[in-house]
Amino acid sequence: MNRVQSEKLCAEALKYIPGGVNSPVRAFRAVGGNPFFVNRASGSKIWDVDGNELIDYVLTWGPAILGHAHPKIIAAVKAAAELGTSFGIPNPLEVTMAKLICELVPSVQKVRMTSSGTEACMSAIRLARGFTRRDKIIKFDGCYHGHVDSLLVRAGSGALTFGHPDSAGVPAAFTQHTIVLPYNDVEAVKAAFAANKNQIAGIIIEPVPGNAGLYLPKPGYLEFLSEITKADGALLIFDEVMTGFRLARGGAQERFRITPDLSTFGKVIGGGLPVGAFGGRAEIMDLLAPLGPVYQAGTLSGNPIAMAAGLANLQELLDGGAYCKLEELGEQLEAGMKDAAKSAKIPVQFNVCGSMFCSYFTSAPVHNVADAMKSDRERFKKFFHGMLDAGIYFAPSQFESGFISTAHTTADIEKTVRTAAKVMRTL
Repeated sequence: MNRVQSEKLCAEALKYIPGGVNSPVRAFRAVGGNPFFVNRASGSKIWDVDGNELIDYVLTWGPAILGHAHPKIIAAVKAAAELGTSFGIPNPLEVTMAKLICELVPSVQKVRMTSSGTEACMSAIRLARGFTRRDKIIKFDGCYHGHVDSLLVRAGSGALTFGHPDSAGVPAAFTQHTIVLPYNDVEAVKAAFAANKNQIAGIIIEPVPGNAGLYLPKPGYLEFLSEITKADGALLIFDEVMTGFRLARGGAQERFRITPDLSTFGKVIGGGLPVGAFGGRAEIMDLLAPLGPVYQAGTLSGNPIAMAAGLANLQELLDGGAYCKLEELGEQLEAGMKDAAKSAKIPVQFNVCGSMFCSYFTSAPVHNVADAMKSDRERFKKFFHGMLDAGIYFAPSQFESGFISTAHTTADIEKTVRTAAKVMRTL
């Protein structure tokens, strides 16, 4: 595949941007080689600056659930931009968005917008501490909640990719109140609560972790977390930045029938523009300024263009059979990839939840980050590049989830599976 223009751009970017990228995982350090540069996207496809066409399963890391450049989102953005790009004053669209989120997610009675998922998680934790008047937070090994100082402790996403889960520049004092536990381990949570009685403000968790690849909660695990937080007076925070409005209309909490105290959102509610949100019970949310003592602010929060794009995205999802289609495509990809691995006699764990997925090159089931780390990363590198050369773009890291959109077709999935079968036979 010709990547002459991409290579030139990469060399130029390295002169002016650290690592040549504005987000670490894009750098291809985990898989080798240099990243390609995209200048156009439509539906399930992207085109790089050299004119190569690829089926895209990264989908801007989740937001493009309808595919790229959906005409209704583009029209909404254009209409909103003509009225002004930013006000710093309340606008009607943020009220419409807030009302829609509260209608779709029963656990959310009030919601506040932010400009990123990182901001949303940071704010939710501050609010949990303010509400409970406690300091300690439990998070889980491999779960990524944005680059908040106190949460960059054995995080997922790029931190796992590069093998440096603790970021330089984060003082040890900033993480002293963060308790990190293995995901899917009930006894570890019980022990943490016993050792820190009446000190834990809350648990923050990706209900379906998507930043260490993808693995699912064991039956009863999320229910257990809900019960133990209630019993101790702590709060349960669901980080649904990835899963919100993707795994179901009401996110993972609808899919698994769990009611958290607070939830964070992003990705889908921005329609491809920068956005985040956090919400929950009114009595908790009303502690936020200007009503209460917990301060949170943002000049671009509720930006009219982001709200317009997000509303168009959500409304299109809700109007048709989008979620049924996403489930069907996910099942088709799962069956096909498992058959491809079997025919190639390659040990692969293909984890799927709705329209999210991940392939781990290991013979053992993956339930947490320790299991994920057993995956054969050298084999993954070869698989990634084999697929890329054939026009299929998966995330450039073993430790990232893939995504399906309503724009993907059965033909896209069939081509992906055929290609995977060929590539796996060469590994």
